[in-house]
Amino acid sequence: MTGTDLQGGTAFAPTPLDRDARVYVAGHRGLVGSAIARKLEAEGFTDVVGRTSSVLDLKDRDAVFAFFAETKPRYVVLAAAKVGGILANSTFPVEFLSDNLRIQTNVMDAALGQRVERLLFLGSSCIYPKLAPQPIKEDTLLTGHLEETNDAYAIAKIAGILGVQSVRREYGLPWISAMPTNLYGPNDNFSPKGSHVLPALIRRYDEARAAGSGSVTNWGTGNPRREFLHVDDMADACLHLLEHYDGPAQVNVGTGTDVTIREIAETVAEVVGYTGDTEWDTTKPDGTPQKLLDVTRLADAGWTARIGLREGLESTVDWYRTHAGALRG
Repeated sequence: MTGTDLQGGTAFAPTPLDRDARVYVAGHRGLVGSAIARKLEAEGFTDVVGRTSSVLDLKDRDAVFAFFAETKPRYVVLAAAKVGGILANSTFPVEFLSDNLRIQTNVMDAALGQRVERLLFLGSSCIYPKLAPQPIKEDTLLTGHLEETNDAYAIAKIAGILGVQSVRREYGLPWISAMPTNLYGPNDNFSPKGSHVLPALIRRYDEARAAGSGSVTNWGTGNPRREFLHVDDMADACLHLLEHYDGPAQVNVGTGTDVTIREIAETVAEVVGYTGDTEWDTTKPDGTPQKLLDVTRLADAGWTARIGLREGLESTVDWYRTHAGALRG
């Protein structure tokens, strides 16, 4: 690393990470963080650390700074966030904005104070305009209005991207950002009120199957199109980016293909073995009409998704059934 440019670039050539260096995964119990921790350990990393929210509240600035001063991680993956589906985002915008801004700012400031060598910030595809041209390229950021049902969360994630870019410009540290599409897999949130669309569908259809219900009702028309990526693929992409990519712009992480909500509901019903009817409550919001990411930059960096949707759904349903008794209500 020899300096910076005004666009936030660094003269840095990514290389394989030191497997014996300390890596802090913020949010290591969540959907993404747990997958990243598993991936790192499987790849031979010997010092992966994390703290539960009961031990370290990332909204507590003093506590976060003390943690970084004590542990001194060389690498950081910032996967911690307050997340939820349409209902949670639209009901609690203050919490989604405030909590995520504080988590991100505290972790990044503390990491900067320790001059963490490499940090990966994870955002969300909801940062892009509601009516962005499809597939969505990274440079469409801030070119239009956001989806109203999750704008507070999106603004917090956009602030995180700017935080990474600002550190690059001012301090020359080669931090990067990745924006995943809709994720699913082990350790997802299957709560009826707090989950995203796919885990919500898995729980809804599996409970209907177990109860012998004749019909299931889903929100909206079923027409919006969504892209889904298994979280183990996401974890693999994160490590790949840390070792092969550097640049100020966020990198889209997805499969490059999408399906309608109606199609994914039908597939979930088949996988769980539900044979009843599906109805659609069109008085409820659909959200963004389509969110398909352009993954050209990711492909240019040498990575493509490997886990097919049907395969990923089958393994996720198996995990859900195994852990159903211990999941959040």
